[in-house]
Order: sequence, then C-alpha cells, then structure tokens
Amino acid sequence: MTSPRRHRLGFLIVATAFATAMAFATVPTPLWALYRLRDGLPTVVVTVAFAVYAAGVAITLFTVGHLSDHLGRRRVLVPALALEAVAALALTLTPDVVVLIAARLLTGLAVGAVTPTATAWLAELHGRTASRRPGTAAVVATAANLGGLGLGSLAAGFLVGHLGDPLRVPHLVFLALLVALTAAVALAPETVPAGVRAEHRPYRVQRLVVPAEARGRYLAAALASFGLFAVMGLFSSLAPAVLTSLGHPGAVAAGATAFSVFAAAALSQVLLVRLHPHHQVRLGLVLTAAGVLVLGSGVLAGSVVLFTGGGVVAGAGVGVLLKGSLATATALAPAAARGEAAAGIFLAGYLGMAVPALAVGFSSSAGVALDVSVPALAAGVLLVLAAVALALHRDPAPAAAPVPPAPAGAGDRVRA
Repeated sequence: MTSPRRHRLGFLIVATAFATAMAFATVPTPLWALYRLRDGLPTVVVTVAFAVYAAGVAITLFTVGHLSDHLGRRRVLVPALALEAVAALALTLTPDVVVLIAARLLTGLAVGAVTPTATAWLAELHGRTASRRPGTAAVVATAANLGGLGLGSLAAGFLVGHLGDPLRVPHLVFLALLVALTAAVALAPETVPAGVRAEHRPYRVQRLVVPAEARGRYLAAALASFGLFAVMGLFSSLAPAVLTSLGHPGAVAAGATAFSVFAAAALSQVLLVRLHPHHQVRLGLVLTAAGVLVLGSGVLAGSVVLFTGGGVVAGAGVGVLLKGSLATATALAPAAARGEAAAGIFLAGYLGMAVPALAVGFSSSAGVALDVSVPALAAGVLLVLAAVALALHRDPAPAAAPVPPAPAGAGDRVRA
C-alpha cells in the first residue's frame, strides 16, 4: 500500500477511534434514570459519578495529554483506548453504582489522553495524504469530538429501547468496538519522527500559562469555558432527571435530547469555522445565553419542548463559543506556550462541568426540587456569560487569532 493511501486509511481509523472513545463517555447519560430506578439512587450520586469523570479528564490533560508529542501518537492512544475497554468490561460484568463510579474515573482518564493525541494525529495523517483541503482534519476532529459525545447517548438510548439487559448491553457493544479499534490503531502509521521519540526529555506536568500582557481577555475566555461546560454538564448528567420531572421519562428520550444538544454544538463549529474568533465569541455568547434562558424557562413552565429547544440553541452557542474562546486564548499566548494557554481554558471548563452539576445534586438531596435548582443553575450561567461579555467589552479584541484544531484537548503544541 502506498504511503498516501496508508495514511488515508490511518486517518479513517484514528477518526473512528476518536469518535468511539468520546461516544463511550456519554453512554451512561440515558442510563442514569435506570440506575436510579433500580437502586433508588439520589441525584447527588449521579452527579458524583459524573464529576469524577470530569476530574479524570482534567488530570490526564495536564499529566499525559502532551506526552504523545515526544513518545509518539500510538504509544499514548492505544493504552488510552484499552483503558476505556477495561471500563466497558467492568460495567458489562458488574453494572452496579460503585463500579460505575470507578469506570467513570477510568473513562475520564482515557478521554483526557485521547483528545489531544487523536486531534494532533489526525492533523499529521491528513498532512501526508496529499489532500488539497487543509481544514479537513480540524473539521473531522470537531465532528469526532462533539459529534461522538452526541452519538454515544443516542446509541445507548437506542440499545436500551430495543435490546434486553439495558445496563449491560450498551457497554458490551462498546467493549467490542473499543477492542477492535484498539487493535486497528496499533497498526496505524506513526507520525512522530523516530528521532523525536528516541530523545530523552525530563517529564513535566503540563503548565498553566496566563499571558500577563492580556490577562483580562484570557480570564474572560476561561470564564466563558466555565459557563459553556456547565451547559454540557447539565445535559450529560441531569437531563434524564429533568425530563422525568417534566413527564418524559425513559432512556430513549434522554439519549435523543443529549444527542441533539451535542450535535448542535458540533454542527455550529463546522459551519462557522471561518468566522473570526472575536465574532465566534460574541455569537456564541448570544446563542448560549438565549438557549439557557429558554431551557430554564422550560423547566419552570413544565415544558419539555422549551427545555429541549433551549438546549439545542444553547448547544449551538456552546460549540462556536468554545472554538472562539480557544482561539482567543491561544492567540494571546506566545507560540511556545499555546498548549499551556489552551490547558488553562480546559481546566476552567471541566470545573464548570463538575461544580454546578454537583451543586444541583447536593441541593436535590437537601430537598430542593429540580424545577428550582435547574433554573437557578441557568441563572448562574447567564451571570457568568454576562460577566464575560462585560470583560470583553472593556478589553479590545486582538487583531488576529489562529484557530486551534483541538475542540476539547490540549497538548504541548496547538497546531493550526
């Protein structure tokens, strides 16, 4: 097989593995209600299980995510996929809540390594296929990342609705996929030169860099990341409970709702990829705020249509706001520190994904109804977005900003 053809095949394999790894992360979304029904779990247990996933992602983003630049893409991606397969096997054998929480941690650890590694590998593989479309790798990485998150919840909801043993079968299906893709990725062509892999470099944790000369805009981008990840966390962990409270229980409804939100996020990134980052941030703020306002109103009014519709609008805003925030942050940093700048944005984001969801979970255990706590969360997100808009209004936009290809990960270098 010629080299361009081999790299095209490797590109397809890595893209498929990336999407599957991200999809597995949202498989539990439509299953939360089933766990609660079977075990009588309070909402706080669901949010804790979700929070440990976010913690796992943050840990490996800062400790492992950048290592593929030196060790090689295969040496990081293959073990990460295998780790997800271990989590799937554990949930297939013993689908109880303790195993679920442990498996969620393993999944988070794996995703934190998969995201930056697969994104960089796709860019490098595509660069060796003789393609005349340089933006393809970034679009595919976006679709695999956010689109994969949506497909995982949709696939799990479908499997639960059509096959028996709903707490085992979705994990069994993904176990088979992950094992097959781990083997396939092990055969994909390596793109990090052998000389680089042979170099001995002292290990260091990914640093957190805040450019001193543009700290205001950088912190605004980080705050935007906190708010938009809070929206993603709401639909990844609490959507099934909210839909049940609105009179629409069931794994299929939960899976379809989460899918629609993440699909809107992926689609907005793809459609608006050429928009200047400054305008991406502004449009993202407007769409996210409008969607959050509508979904919060839907919970207050008891309307599943408003809740879901608001989620889709907010999802579209989240996608473009995430891309704009990353591009803004990396443009403010020196070229050698763009990976570190992006890492700070994701640290803020995963805090936003975990902390508000935990707050809603603990308030639910204290007797606060979801039709109070979820609108309160929506109000909090609106305040965060308003603070971002105010900060950006006070600080003029930079003249130019490169758009990084990684929508949910950070390595040592952010490649344009």
